[in-house]
Amino acid sequence: MDTNQSIVADEALKLARQVADDQNVEVLEVRLLGRGKGALLRVTIDRSGGVTLDDCERFSRSLSLLLDAEDSLLRGPYNLEVSSPGLDRPLTVLKDFERHRGKLVRIITKDKIDNQNFFLGKIIGITADIIQLDINGEERNIPFENISKARLEIEIK
Repeated sequence: MDTNQSIVADEALKLARQVADDQNVEVLEVRLLGRGKGALLRVTIDRSGGVTLDDCERFSRSLSLLLDAEDSLLRGPYNLEVSSPGLDRPLTVLKDFERHRGKLVRIITKDKIDNQNFFLGKIIGITADIIQLDINGEERNIPFENISKARLEIEIK
């Protein structure tokens, strides 16, 4: 993303957060992809308990009105895509882990812990930048700074 795209994405994020505050959702990500007629502004939103299609539509309409009012922000036509992070969403900040306590997560670490890089377990706690997992009844502590990738796993019961 070039500097101009980065500036536009930052400004779009500010507007998206205004809408999020009004609609009781959280903006997880704003990305601007492409330029000109093919520009795509992708916004990912979430809330405790998840978001519905109606939430995404309402958010999209409100954000679109703000973006159109700021005509100098996105020059020319653009596409706006608002979506939820999905059931197998990535976890990128400590707050994500806290929000999904009790859920099944897949973690890949940068450095091996007890000779392994891959962990699959339920989040049982977060303390002092340590993610505590229950892996088949055994507690494992994973330092947050050692996490390369983490994502929720879809649980089929």
